[in-house]
Amino acid sequence: MSFLWPDVLWYLLALPLLVAAYVWLLRRRSKAALHYSSLGVVRAASAGRHWRRHLPPALFLLACTGLLLAAARPVARVPLPWARSTILLAIDVSLSMRVTDVKPSRIVAAQDAAKLFLKDLPARIEVGLVTFAGSSQMVQRPTLDRDSLVASIDAFQMQIGTAVGDAIVLCLAELFPEQHIDLSSLTLGRMTRGRNLDDRARPPPTQVAPVPPGSYDAAAIILLSDGRRTTGVDTLQAARMAADRGVRIYVVGLGTVDGDVSTPDGMAIYMKLDEPTLREVARMTGGEYHHAGTAEALRGVYQNLGSRLQVQTRETELAGPLALLSALLALAAATLSLVWYGRMA
Repeated sequence: MSFLWPDVLWYLLALPLLVAAYVWLLRRRSKAALHYSSLGVVRAASAGRHWRRHLPPALFLLACTGLLLAAARPVARVPLPWARSTILLAIDVSLSMRVTDVKPSRIVAAQDAAKLFLKDLPARIEVGLVTFAGSSQMVQRPTLDRDSLVASIDAFQMQIGTAVGDAIVLCLAELFPEQHIDLSSLTLGRMTRGRNLDDRARPPPTQVAPVPPGSYDAAAIILLSDGRRTTGVDTLQAARMAADRGVRIYVVGLGTVDGDVSTPDGMAIYMKLDEPTLREVARMTGGEYHHAGTAEALRGVYQNLGSRLQVQTRETELAGPLALLSALLALAAATLSLVWYGRMA
């Protein structure tokens, strides 16, 4: 456990002073009771030393302790049940996405479609961001923070190559961490390579029993690309992996069938849209294909999205529950004092 405001903990040193003041008041009352000759008064004074006499103050002391701890804002890693709904955006950042057959360019159209999609997405759905060119990267783990996602989308850097299949496999590795999906073993294939100590520690991939395509409704992948793979895992092989796990892939094809040769800086790049492959990816996984899609065309992705109840260990601030517990202890102390002694003391 750690504290966001640890300086508040210094106030805990004042609690022993409260205990000392309470003991002093008890002794003072006992001495005052001895001045009376009435045996009933003496008995009443001795009855004050009964355990019930000390319970309300003890509860109040615990309440003060809890409130001070809550004010320090404790944070701990706590396993919590979590109904997770996730969408992973996989966006092509290869140089071919600079072609201007989709105005103002393929990449700008992809960025605009992604940002409009995020704007209308329900707040409860987490979104992750994957970019791919010659390799694929997890730019943003699934999060509810839309601003950080938009900032990541605006900061795209174009690269050489197009590894569509790698992006799909990386999305699956994020959705199913318990299956130990290893992208490097798929991309290296049968190539001979040296071994290191990390290879021994890496668990083997889990064998998955295929499920009906589209049956996993807690997550979906949205792929925005011009669709022509030049490196990495075969696109349809990766789509088969998604289909076997029931994950739908919704594909947005950006570009014209004949392609174009103009780019914003005048560099000649001829790249036509590989529409047959993109359509097949959507068909295999039970998703949908949209040509030069818009945010409106993608609304069906989250309208039918379910959730999966998981238990995840997350850093959680405990100030709220601790403050509530302290308030209940203070209320219990006041109630017992009123019931037993007819006063708040």
